[in-house]
Amino acid sequence: MTVDKATVIGEQGDKPKEQFVHSVFESIAGKYDLMNDILSFRRHKAWRKFTMRKMGMKRGDSAVDLCCGTCDWSIALADASESGNVMGLDFSAGMLEVGRRKVEARGLQDRISLIQGNAMELPFGDNSFDYATIGFGLRNVPDPVQVLNEMKRVVKPGGMVVCLELSKPMKQPFKGIYYFYFQRVLPLLGRLFAKRYEQYKWLPESLALFPDRMQLEEIFRDTGLTKVESFPLNGGIAALHLGLKENCNV
Repeated sequence: MTVDKATVIGEQGDKPKEQFVHSVFESIAGKYDLMNDILSFRRHKAWRKFTMRKMGMKRGDSAVDLCCGTCDWSIALADASESGNVMGLDFSAGMLEVGRRKVEARGLQDRISLIQGNAMELPFGDNSFDYATIGFGLRNVPDPVQVLNEMKRVVKPGGMVVCLELSKPMKQPFKGIYYFYFQRVLPLLGRLFAKRYEQYKWLPESLALFPDRMQLEEIFRDTGLTKVESFPLNGGIAALHLGLKENCNV
């Protein structure tokens, strides 16, 4: 179970959700990539590769990657577009700093720009990008519908909105095994490898009130996106959602 951008339901102590989530990701930024590999059994990389195949980026396509974290997906987008520009946005300066080092190590700083910002209010003009992506971040935001509307706003007509997110397995016995791991084992691994227990203990809560795959698919349609598709991954523990902004010229 990848740990990217999980949300907190309600408030943690006297901290509003956004402040709590920000403090969590600032504290785990250095161990973030290691924990993703451990907790997802490296499946998050396969999920991203599957997503990239479904997206079908072409040379020169541009993209904005929301909740970009340590920039693995931003780098994959830049590689796929070959010459297009990618904008990565995240609310955590610590995560962005880790990502910036990766971008520089790949020599992609001329094509990947990183900005600290709010996915609820994107600082970009209408019709700016060919793709808008969010990876394991939609559960983190106060209003997922607002974020999807912002993603739709900033993509060009005919552009694609893409969400890769944890989901909810529906079939037993896998469902029971999954939730046992997610609720009992995952926090212990967080304590062992990242020296953080509470930060991983609340991860299951992030999934409790989040829409399942079919509900999120309907939300995509409600925002006005067309040709909406969703794909369950690894028994439904994650899901990919794709939708197009209507092209009035077609």
